[in-house]
Amino acid sequence: MKFVIQRVKNAQVDVDNKTVGKIDNGFLVLIGITHTDTKEIADYLVKKLINLRVFEDENGKMNLSLADINGSLLLVSQFTLYADCSGGNRPSFTEAAKPDFASELYEYIISECKKKVDKVETGIFGADMKVSLLNDGPVTIILEK
Repeated sequence: MKFVIQRVKNAQVDVDNKTVGKIDNGFLVLIGITHTDTKEIADYLVKKLINLRVFEDENGKMNLSLADINGSLLLVSQFTLYADCSGGNRPSFTEAAKPDFASELYEYIISECKKKVDKVETGIFGADMKVSLLNDGPVTIILEK
C-alpha cells in the first residue's frame, strides 16, 4: 500500500465537471493498493498519516500533526501508483489490486480516517477524476508498507 501525501492549503476532486470532494488546510492523499495489502497495513498507514508532524508550529518548525491543526483529509484512490515501467514505455498495472479488492480496502481506509478526523472528503473510486490542489511548502511525503 502506498500513500502519497501532499500538505495543501486547499484541494478538490471533480468528476464530470462536478466537485465531489473539497478541503481546505490538510492533506490530499493519493492511495495505491496492491494484491497483498491488508486491513492491518491500512491501519498502520492511517495511524502514521494522522500523526505525521509536518505542519508548522508558532516557530515555523514542522512539528504539528493533522489533529493539532484541526486539518482535513481528501482521499483519492490511484491505481497508477503501482505502475511498472521497467519493461518498456507503456506501464504495466499488474501490481495494482483488482478493483473489487481495492475498493473494499479504500472504503475501509475512509471509514478509519473518519473515526479520527472531523472532515474527510473523497474522490470516486474508479472514476475519471480531475484533482486540483495548492501544495503548501511544497510538502509531499510517501508512506509505504
